[in-house]
Amino acid sequence: MLLNRFQKYVAERDMFSAQDRILVAVSGGVDSMVMLSLFAEAGYQIGVAHCNFQLRGPEAEEDELLVGEMAGRYGLPFYNRRFDTMGEVEMTGESVQMAARRLRYAWFDELCAEQGYTHIAIAHQADDSAETFFINLLRGTGLRGLTGIHVINGKVVRPLLFATRKDIIEYALNHKIPYREDSSNASTKYIRNKIRLGIIPRIREISPQFVATMTSTVERLTEAQCFIDRGMDVIRRESIRREGDNDVIDLSRLAPGMPMKFVLFELLRSYGFHGEVIDKLYLAYERNATGRRFYSRDRVVYLDRGHLVVTPIPEDDECAVEVQPDCRRQYVGGGVILFEHLTIDDIDRLQQPDNVALIDEDKLQYPLVLRRWKEGDSFQPFGMDGHKKVSDYLIDAKVSLPDKGRQFVLLSGDQIVWLVGRRVDERFRVDASTENVLRLTREVDSMI
Repeated sequence: MLLNRFQKYVAERDMFSAQDRILVAVSGGVDSMVMLSLFAEAGYQIGVAHCNFQLRGPEAEEDELLVGEMAGRYGLPFYNRRFDTMGEVEMTGESVQMAARRLRYAWFDELCAEQGYTHIAIAHQADDSAETFFINLLRGTGLRGLTGIHVINGKVVRPLLFATRKDIIEYALNHKIPYREDSSNASTKYIRNKIRLGIIPRIREISPQFVATMTSTVERLTEAQCFIDRGMDVIRRESIRREGDNDVIDLSRLAPGMPMKFVLFELLRSYGFHGEVIDKLYLAYERNATGRRFYSRDRVVYLDRGHLVVTPIPEDDECAVEVQPDCRRQYVGGGVILFEHLTIDDIDRLQQPDNVALIDEDKLQYPLVLRRWKEGDSFQPFGMDGHKKVSDYLIDAKVSLPDKGRQFVLLSGDQIVWLVGRRVDERFRVDASTENVLRLTREVDSMI
């Protein structure tokens, strides 16, 4: 019975006790509605939190009503918050998913502090963890990303990770638990849905017990990562020394035969460097390319005679990096730019928010260059016939002095393609003759 398995899973992992107060996040979908029922049946001290991100019109209103009604039926405290998610996206340049996640967890933390909740329960289940495995596999996140969704992460607990989607739906039907279907779950627009609806059903045809097998595999990978973390703590203590604001990594202190590329990945990951950058750094290290510089969101690392020096990015560093056709992401001044290669048929609409740019890829000359803007830069803003200095454009747009310092440009040859996060150059815009599109998305960095 699912309730018994739920209680056993919580007890074996020591997630929380009967004395703890748990804030249960409930969207109205089947996973969270079943989780709410299990918590209520088990007799834990809980409150119900629901987020209305105001993205789905009447559907979101009906979700809110259902969750409030069920909280009332169980006699539980109900907390509801409506967010201006799209307003937040326009203000920060984040993706919708990232903005919603940040708003959600900030509010949960606020509720815990105000109402005395010790834990936040999220309704991820075993299928979600398997999907996350494949998403991270495609993103190239390394072993850490393949450990799936963590059961416990600080005060956040996920007590349904033992159960499959099939288990949960059957429980809902058998116990007449009402729930709502999010219509966006049927769309293959998002990578998670492509994996959920396209890849995993085919794997299940080969291995019906795939999710259970995947869950065991992820647990073993998590244990392996824990072992690696212990070893990396020793390597950090032996190889890194502090010099002022800089961390100096002495590569000569690594034992011969050590898998250098992997060790570099683990050492630099904590400074915000991602796989693509570390791959390039490793090649530079093998070629003894002293002086080469590589960037994360707020750090720069450079090679210096067998050492790696990691330091905060100086204000006068132009942060110039080359962008090759195979680049998928690149960090810039407090954010990250995602690169997607599409055809014109993949584009639903040409009008995009400021943090997204659609570029006619056939007009580009690789490698592109991404750097801070500098005095003398000019471009032809989308919709204009003549050129305009970047400095004048930023003044007209009333951009603050700190934001001017964080302004980047993307260049093809010596021509600006995109004043990042603000305006595409007219010469590179998508038009009636466009066949191939480079979609650029600037997101405020949030490491998942």
